[in-house]
Amino acid sequence: MNHSIVLDPTAEQAPAQRARLARPASLEGKVVGLLDISKPRGNVFLDRIEEQLAAMGIAVKRYNKPTFTRIAPTELKQQMATEVDLLVEGLAD
Repeated sequence: MNHSIVLDPTAEQAPAQRARLARPASLEGKVVGLLDISKPRGNVFLDRIEEQLAAMGIAVKRYNKPTFTRIAPTELKQQMATEVDLLVEGLAD
């Protein structure tokens, strides 16, 4: 089994070890979440991703983090986890 170490730079005391999730064979029937972390122009990147997904008939849900300087609020993470199958996080400047 291939395990990767995921480091979270948000002041955790010990890094969490999580197995990578397998990529889906297809996006058909999936809901893709797009998370704008509120950095400048991240929305432009995510707009283009949404256009591409919509053209393929893929359902998209958009989310916004209040600020890029803090981790996403727990409520937002829980909401995304229950509403989408995959998530794209938009990092830009």
